[in-house]
Amino acid sequence: MAASTLTEVARLAGVSPATASRVLNGSARKPGKDIADRVRQAAESLGYIPNAQAQGLAKSSSGLIGLIVHDIADPYFAAIARGVQAAAREQRKMVLLATTGGAPGEEREAVAAFAARRADSIVIAGSRSCRTEDQDDNTELAAELDRYCRNGGRVAVVGHPVVGATAAEGYHVVAVPNQELAGALAGELAAGRDGDFVIIGGPEGLLTSDDRIRGFQEGLARAGRAPAEILRTAFNRAGGYEAGLQLAARIKAGASGGGDAAAPKLCIFAVNDVMAIGASAALRAEGLRIPRDATIAGFDDIETLRDFRPALSTVRLPLEEIGRLATRATARLSGGSDADEDEEQPTVTGEVTLRRSTEAVA
Repeated sequence: MAASTLTEVARLAGVSPATASRVLNGSARKPGKDIADRVRQAAESLGYIPNAQAQGLAKSSSGLIGLIVHDIADPYFAAIARGVQAAAREQRKMVLLATTGGAPGEEREAVAAFAARRADSIVIAGSRSCRTEDQDDNTELAAELDRYCRNGGRVAVVGHPVVGATAAEGYHVVAVPNQELAGALAGELAAGRDGDFVIIGGPEGLLTSDDRIRGFQEGLARAGRAPAEILRTAFNRAGGYEAGLQLAARIKAGASGGGDAAAPKLCIFAVNDVMAIGASAALRAEGLRIPRDATIAGFDDIETLRDFRPALSTVRLPLEEIGRLATRATARLSGGSDADEDEEQPTVTGEVTLRRSTEAVA
C-alpha cells in the first residue's frame, strides 16, 4: 500500500500543505493549538510518516551524527562507538556509522556521504597517517572536511588533528596522552627487569603507533635502559600474530643454542591490545608460554581482555568516555542548548595496569 502524503494529511485536516508541514516537520512557525491538533490527528489516522529531510530543513538540523571508525569489529572502536551512541542519545540524535579500514580515501567518501545527508556533526576515531602513500588522500579528506565545516558542520577527532585541515572553526581534537602513558608503562616494566625489550608497532607514519613507540623508548631511556628493537607490522591482530611468529623463532633458537635457562626473558610491548593478543597467540602456537618464556604488554585495556589468559598488562584508557567527550564537543561547537563554552572541558587520562603477563616467573 502506498504511503500517505503530506498533501493528503493537509486535505483531511482542512489546512494548506504548508501549514501541515509546519506542524509535522518541526518548524519554529507553528499555527494555533486547535489547528496543530487537527493536523496531528489526520496524520495519525492516515499513518503518515514525516519526511526526515523535510524535518531537517525546517529545524536546521538533521538530528544525525556521523561516526567514522577503522573497524567496528575491533573492541577499541566498538567501545568508542558505545560512548558516541550514549552521548547522541542525550542529544536526541541518531548515529550513522562508516567503517573505513583506516584509509583516508575511504574516510573522505564517508565524510562526503554524511555531508550529503546533512549530518549535524562527524566524529572520527582512528589513527591519522602521515605516510607518503596517504598524502593525496589526506589532502582530499582535509578539503572535504574543511568544506563541511564552512557549511556549518562540526567535527571531533580522537587523537590527532586531521592532517592538512585548515578550517579555523568547527574542529575539536580529543587528545589522548599516548606518548606519556607509554613512557609510564616502560618505566614500570623496566623496574627490576634485566631482559631486552622489543616493540611491536604499526607502520611508520601511523601517528598513534609512533607516539606510543616514542613514549616507550623515552621511558626506557629514563630508566637507564637501552632502546628497544622495533618490529613494524600491520596495526591489527594479524600484524601482532606475524610479529609473534618472528619472536617465537628467535626465542626457540636461543633456547636450542644452549642458552642459560635462567637468562632474563624478552619483554614485548605491542602498541595496542589486539596486536598483543595476536602476538600471544603466535607464541602459544609455537609451544611457548607467557610469562614463562616471554612477557608481554599491550595498550588500551579493551573489554576483550576480561577473558584473556594470562591477564594482559596494558594501559587503561576510558574508551567509552572518549566517545562521549568527542560527541559532546560537537554540540558545544554548534552552540547547542546544553553547551557551555566557558565550562572547562575534561581531559583524557589513563592508567598503567600490570597483570600476570608481565610477572616474573621463577
